[in-house]
Amino acid sequence: MSTYAAAGVDIAAAEENVRRIGAHVRSTHGPHVLGSFGAFAGLFHLTNVNDPVLVASTDGVGTKLLLGLELGAYEVLGKDLVNLSVNDVLTTGARPLFFLDYVGLHRLEHDVMERLVSGMAAACRENGCALLGGETAQLPDLYAPGHMDLAGTVVGVVERDRILDGHSVEPGDGVWGLPSTGLHTNGYSLARRIIGNRELAANPELAQALLAPHPSYLHAMQPLLPNVKAIAHITGGGIPGNLPRVLPDHVSVQLQQGRWPVPPIFNVIQERGQVEEEEMWRVFNMGLGLIFVTAPDVDCPGALEVGRVIRRADQRVTFA
Repeated sequence: MSTYAAAGVDIAAAEENVRRIGAHVRSTHGPHVLGSFGAFAGLFHLTNVNDPVLVASTDGVGTKLLLGLELGAYEVLGKDLVNLSVNDVLTTGARPLFFLDYVGLHRLEHDVMERLVSGMAAACRENGCALLGGETAQLPDLYAPGHMDLAGTVVGVVERDRILDGHSVEPGDGVWGLPSTGLHTNGYSLARRIIGNRELAANPELAQALLAPHPSYLHAMQPLLPNVKAIAHITGGGIPGNLPRVLPDHVSVQLQQGRWPVPPIFNVIQERGQVEEEEMWRVFNMGLGLIFVTAPDVDCPGALEVGRVIRRADQRVTFA
């Protein structure tokens, strides 16, 4: 007799999964979340905003997912997924309202799912947003045993007159940075090619450096936002690929190397892989997870002053 379970989709396991993750999800719900967990759609009551603009972003953790699965770092993956999305909407000046996740996998493993969702829920609580809903799809014909895909969407809000778009950036403005913890969620295809699984299994310190969580910069930036003109989240493409995305056409940025710490993991990758300097800057964040621009006379406690805005040069990002 043919059954759905025999085909690889266990409905009973899906129902048990909802029961097990429910407490984690509800722990992120405040008075703005209406309705009950497990409904077909989530409800969020938006208040205390005069002229709201909703800001949304969808992303995944890239091939860091493979590393996390191999080493069992499920909570880190869950936190990374939320934090990187929060940083993306933060670049507009927005605060996050709620988060939605998607997990597609070969077979439900309750411990794995609970740890993933607990990581997401922890990051949502830290960022003051609700884990409003999501989808867990058992797709045995699409994913190999032990493999999955992970994606998330965050929706935030910003007052229309406080949107950050970089239009007012001018030569002479200050450029500030917040340090990274490591690779965050970018460059892992190259890093994993250089540093193999066998070495990671034998070197926990190296594995820990590669698994360093992708932090949220929301709390660090909130008190600074009134004086900020532009924010760049340094993700895939590194600083040269991301910083120009928030600059007007008539300016470039000159960075002062040595003004921020570069995590040692980048030296390990460059030396072992014989990676050229230009390629390192193009692939990795190289120690700066977030870069933002202010007027020249602004002080930014907790941030590092890393450069200046200059008149448009041949390169949008130059180094001194």
